[in-house]
Amino acid sequence: MNTPQTQIKINLPLALKDYLESKAAKYDIPIAAYVKHLILNDVIDLDYPTFKISDASETSARKALRDKKKAKKVNNVAQYFEQL
Repeated sequence: MNTPQTQIKINLPLALKDYLESKAAKYDIPIAAYVKHLILNDVIDLDYPTFKISDASETSARKALRDKKKAKKVNNVAQYFEQL
């Protein structure tokens, strides 16, 4: 499974980096894997964040669903926009 990924750069005091390297070495894993483990343990009990859609977006979405019956199938998008 390919999961989208991102990179995060953080600056740490040297002493903290040494602690992290020491713990990672204890488990024989790279420091990045150990940091991922720490983060996962911190967020494991959280639900995936959900956000309420704005009233304007909800109104627009409802209108689009109502207008769906008026939709036209376009086989050649470039030609369609040329004819507008």
